Amino acid sequence: MKFSKSLLMLTLLVYALALTGCATSSSKANSPAETSKLSCAEAGAIDAQVAAEAEVVGLDCSFKDYKGVKSLHFDVTLKNVSSDDQRYRVNLFLDNGKAVGGLLPRTGKPPVIKPGEEASFTYPIQGMDEKAGNVTLMVKTVSQ
Repeated sequence: MKFSKSLLMLTLLVYALALTGCATSSSKANSPAETSKLSCAEAGAIDAQVAAEAEVVGLDCSFKDYKGVKSLHFDVTLKNVSSDDQRYRVNLFLDNGKAVGGLLPRTGKPPVIKPGEEASFTYPIQGMDEKAGNVTLMVKTVSQ
């Protein structure tokens, strides 16, 4: 009797996790990167999860030297599409477990992007000298 209750609870838990695990806060309408293909990505698949206050204007990658080592660089350009000043947290996750990210803009007084303006930054992944597989781009706003 205890075994069947435990099995039922486990089944319900797995079902609930499967339903909630599919929910994301992705803004596909704002992101041209969702369907774009990068020349330095093997599969070219990009999953872009972008805050409604931002629009990805540019996303490109290339191989350049970083601290004397050939490394993969991601160039990210964002546009503030909200009516307020914004600062964004940008994260790039690769399917091989490597990740890179930071704040955009990185500096300023105050460090914000005005409505309608764009900002960009190049994020290097040191020592990665091969094409990336799937790439996840996450852009969130930073609370003021």
